[in-house]
Amino acid sequence: MFEKLKAKGFQIEFLSHAEAILSGDFRDAIEDLEQTLGGLTIPIEEIIAGGGGESKGTQRLRRALNARTWTKTKFEIKKIINGVEKEAISHEIDHVRQFRNGTIALEIEWNNKDPFFDRDLENYKRLHADGAISLGVVVTRGRTLHSNMRNLVLRFIEERQIRSISELKQWGYEPTSKQRAAIDKRMKRSKNPLSFADAFVDKFVSDKFGEATTHWKKLEDRVHRGVGNPCPLILIGLPDKIVNFDEERLRSRRFWLTKNLAKIKYVLRRANGARMFSKSERSYHPLDFPKSSILRVCHARTVQRTGHDCTIR
Repeated sequence: MFEKLKAKGFQIEFLSHAEAILSGDFRDAIEDLEQTLGGLTIPIEEIIAGGGGESKGTQRLRRALNARTWTKTKFEIKKIINGVEKEAISHEIDHVRQFRNGTIALEIEWNNKDPFFDRDLENYKRLHADGAISLGVVVTRGRTLHSNMRNLVLRFIEERQIRSISELKQWGYEPTSKQRAAIDKRMKRSKNPLSFADAFVDKFVSDKFGEATTHWKKLEDRVHRGVGNPCPLILIGLPDKIVNFDEERLRSRRFWLTKNLAKIKYVLRRANGARMFSKSERSYHPLDFPKSSILRVCHARTVQRTGHDCTIR
């Protein structure tokens, strides 16, 4: 079960006979989870960017689940004696889907404070005890994603050749004065001073993805202590492989090409006729054509003689 996800590095753990329940009564749920989670990617730029609220990756995952009718649901449980309501309690779950054989609840804890796990697991326990759900699912950062976060951020800094805080502004990161001082202190300390890259990574990851946030180990510790028991649970850990270093660049390139497609096609026709491209370049489709080659021929004399504006920005 979930072999496709496991092959991509996802961690899967079943508790309280959840695997038997899922395979026996909820085959459609298996497909839902494999399709939505298997297609999840997070550009490294989204991890770097600051700002409060929910991450864009979590928002995309929520939209994918909502499209498969895993919708936000408020459960209300009332205790009534002789027609008089004595007690009422409500639980709101972000993603719930009703199947023919029962109901499954799902929560995403990408980067919250770790006590949110207690809330989710206790909600599942109560709802299961009252017959409202058949099992609960928790999705969080897996062990590889949490432990390799420093390496991922460092790779971003090194590949983009970022050497100062000011250069991070274009990627959506603007530190507070306190964070700036902490980074500067790491770089200027007398004993074992750090490079800018190491100082930034150390501060950034400890602040944003520290041990007190929601990740696999925090979730695992709780369920092994019995939190949420006896509700059948499926724990899913997101792997580091979902972090993508090329997606944002590809999206930017597609936008540039689409915006200039008419000019590009014109340039290619004129330049190809003048044999300005190599044999390998002539084999490209317009949307796959190297940007450097297009810019090169835009300034070539043969194209300029047409009198048409071939400037591509």
